[in-house]
Amino acid sequence: MSSNGIRDKVAIVGMGCTQFGEHWQRSADDLLIDAMGDCFDGNPRIDRADVDAYWLGTLGSGQSGLTLSKPLGLDYKPVTRVENYCASGSESFRNACYGVASGAYDRVVAIGVEKLKDSGFSGLLRGDPPGDGTAAELSMTAPAAFSLLDPAYCARYGVDPIGMRDAMTHVAWKNHRNGALNPKAQFRSEVAKEKIAGAPLVAGRLGIFDCSGVSDGAACALIVRAEDAYNYTDTPLFVKALSLVAGPARGVMDPDYDYTTFPEVVRSARDAYAQAGIEDPRSEISLAEVHDCFTPTELVLMEDLGFADRGQAWKDSLAGDFDLDGRLPINPDGGLKSFGHPVGASGLRMLYEMWLQVQGRAGKRQLADPRLALTHNLGGRPGSCVSFVSVVGREKN
Repeated sequence: MSSNGIRDKVAIVGMGCTQFGEHWQRSADDLLIDAMGDCFDGNPRIDRADVDAYWLGTLGSGQSGLTLSKPLGLDYKPVTRVENYCASGSESFRNACYGVASGAYDRVVAIGVEKLKDSGFSGLLRGDPPGDGTAAELSMTAPAAFSLLDPAYCARYGVDPIGMRDAMTHVAWKNHRNGALNPKAQFRSEVAKEKIAGAPLVAGRLGIFDCSGVSDGAACALIVRAEDAYNYTDTPLFVKALSLVAGPARGVMDPDYDYTTFPEVVRSARDAYAQAGIEDPRSEISLAEVHDCFTPTELVLMEDLGFADRGQAWKDSLAGDFDLDGRLPINPDGGLKSFGHPVGASGLRMLYEMWLQVQGRAGKRQLADPRLALTHNLGGRPGSCVSFVSVVGREKN
């Protein structure tokens, strides 16, 4: 797989993000308005009227571009609604960046929103297309599907299940600890490792604290041509790489698939690194936000993204390599574990943390010298998913 890429052709010059949580008294309209307000209130050098086009990511919180144009009162601007499972917010960002890089527009907004709590569902709100009822995603829940990563990993690499359980617990503990420092997270309390390990089981060995929560939220990004970036802010965030792949979805039928990797993540990461000119991600990437939908997912992602050797991520996690003060901080904002997962907003929420870090506004989470950052979204389930990887940086090469 190869992509020409748009390295350093576009830049983020403003971002906004709502607090994520149970917004029973707020609608998707309210959240979109709040995210946009946060973005433009933070950048007085540009007015909303200057925006040429919009891309909106949402899984189930609205149909068509009217979902955005109505609450924002947009006067006849192009609004494109996109959906790509859990990568819907990232997909809005990817397409918005291409809109500017192509020369079609000078200033665009990528925005994502989801209202899940009002749906009455305990997981993602989705409507499956008509079928014969044999689709793999209908046969088991998402926690059940991702719980298979745990025993498969132990079997392939000879890991003691106790050690693997400790590593999964550390992932949840780390992300909740980071989220406790973030005023926009849904869950803002540290959780003791004993409580995480002893929580009621959901599927397999996944307990309540091994699973991301359900929440409402919105986030957005203002994107311009790279050569114009400093007209709008002194601290732009330059886009180095954007990669999205959709797999053939043969995992559940493929006897060679063993649930210890996401081939889609490997492919998208490889493509993104080539676009960005990255040869050694574990030393060149300063921080990363990854799709920690379940704790074993984050461990597998560390290896698929090249942050750890095969069969070693569980050890590296326990050693603190991915803690806020580790060699490569992962999910410094608290991740899905602390924010929950309003599908259309999560990918842009990840970028929002990179925006804060580059501007030195991350508070107690602030890293000393963040240069290159990676975000990752995974949509679907093991053996059948889409994967998005972006790389952004504070300097234009």
